[in-house]
Amino acid sequence: MIEQLLDIMARLRDPHSGCPWDLEQTFQTLVPHTIEEAYEVAEAIRHGDMVELKDELGDLLFQIAFYAQLARERGDFNFGDIVQAISDKMRRRHPHVFGQAVVNSAAEQTLAWERHKAEERTGRGDGLPVSCLDGIALALPALIRAEKLQKRAAREGFDWDSLAGVVAKVEEELAEVVDASHPDQDLQGLRDEVGDLLFSCVNLARHLGVNPETSLRQANQKFETRFREMEARLAARGDRISALEMSDLNALWETVKAESG
Repeated sequence: MIEQLLDIMARLRDPHSGCPWDLEQTFQTLVPHTIEEAYEVAEAIRHGDMVELKDELGDLLFQIAFYAQLARERGDFNFGDIVQAISDKMRRRHPHVFGQAVVNSAAEQTLAWERHKAEERTGRGDGLPVSCLDGIALALPALIRAEKLQKRAAREGFDWDSLAGVVAKVEEELAEVVDASHPDQDLQGLRDEVGDLLFSCVNLARHLGVNPETSLRQANQKFETRFREMEARLAARGDRISALEMSDLNALWETVKAESG
């Protein structure tokens, strides 16, 4: 079946009879589309919509086929090379399945996985300094990347030894944001302090065992649902949010909040 998709991709990129849009694409121009497709997969999973998930996974697979076609045209690699590379990697990183190693829990496997990745980074042979933070993609959403950076550092022993220390750090960073918010402070300084506060909040979530990206997504959804309900209630009485005083809006928000749970 995969050959059918690869044949379609090759025809789309045919210099003489292909699709003009597909012919214009490069590795760089495809990146935003790939990220969007990955998020649409996540959205389908969040909604529990298996029909939609099937379609979105197809769209994501098409992105991979597109990259493979671009690389094949350049003589770099092809789809088969991608499959072989990930197959080799999965066997290499699962010696408890494909070898004689023993892993007794998911937690042990996570540690073993990171150890294998670290060994691969050490043996990459490019002459560059090796850091435990290597391999964390810059293109990741900031919350996800912050958590990954903190987890890597924590595995090296650079971490708070108690929740109290994390909470105190959040309070310290919040106070620094307040100090930097004075009119005579520069915008860059304020931006730095807000970034430090957000980073500390991610650290707090990590220590509490809560995924910060998932938590913020849920908070976004909750806010959107409640705000839309406010709009609907006001519209039903011929009013709108911008026409009300903040005190009235707060009262309505609390009502909606109490009724929505």
